[in-house]
Amino acid sequence: MNTLLLKYAVEIERAGSITQAADNLYMGQPNLSKAIKELEDTLGISIFKRTSKGMVTTQKGEIFLKYAKNVLSQIEAMEQLNYDNPGKQLFNISITRASYIAKAVTNFVKSLDMNKEIEINVEETNSMRVVHNVAEGQFNLGIIRYQSNYESYFLDFLANKEFLHTTIWEFECLVIMSKNHPLANCNELKCEDLQQYTEIIYGDTCIPYINIEGAQNTEKSVSSQKVIYVYERCNQLDLLSNVPNTFLWGAPIPEDLAVKYDLVQRRCKATNRLHKDVLIYPIGYMFSDLDKKFMDKLYESKNEVSLKNYI
Repeated sequence: MNTLLLKYAVEIERAGSITQAADNLYMGQPNLSKAIKELEDTLGISIFKRTSKGMVTTQKGEIFLKYAKNVLSQIEAMEQLNYDNPGKQLFNISITRASYIAKAVTNFVKSLDMNKEIEINVEETNSMRVVHNVAEGQFNLGIIRYQSNYESYFLDFLANKEFLHTTIWEFECLVIMSKNHPLANCNELKCEDLQQYTEIIYGDTCIPYINIEGAQNTEKSVSSQKVIYVYERCNQLDLLSNVPNTFLWGAPIPEDLAVKYDLVQRRCKATNRLHKDVLIYPIGYMFSDLDKKFMDKLYESKNEVSLKNYI
């Protein structure tokens, strides 16, 4: 069987659309459709079915794709034998957007031996994309974030992917804003205090088994009717710093980052504001020395912000 066809099928599942998959693969949609039809005819099963929401895997297709990903992962590992330098410092991780995690990545890289070969791959994205990145073998480790009241959805999803998980941190979200925000000096915030201000939220929030619109509504604060959806952490921080009537709910951020962007962090009485950051990895995965070094830096960064006292 042509392993290229396996890659095509995996990409269609990842993209959720044959048109988007064709764009990602830099090929024409008719050619991709023909290739998948050839693969399905060879297997004697239907891998995908078209729905109003895009290309969805069939029951047998889901089983096939799990095998396909394992095959591709093993092939990549065998090919890598020709290229691996025993002295290379190789590390990859897919992470949710969080300032303390990003700081851990920076501190980890700073701790590497700059006289040796280095290959580091880090992607910041939403939690669902992190899960898919690890499931597809693109990354060894992942860190996801979810509201604690949605934990059962995520744990069931991780079990279906045959992942293990370790809680890094359960925290209460803070209100983060410019030091020039009208509420910056308030000792106690309530949700109603935020109603007239503009909330910043990541725009690609997803929860397993809940559609995108529903996921956005669950994450959106009931305290504000004015919302800006962003997709990059730097955009979020720039907006907070330069537009003083904005705010966001988030994990505590490192003090040096707060100083850099002139931000303050405040507690606020609200429900459903407990979140968890969770490390995920495939069953049977063996942590390398670099993986363990990164985890040390991650917990150092987490402890730095979690031990701070906030108003």
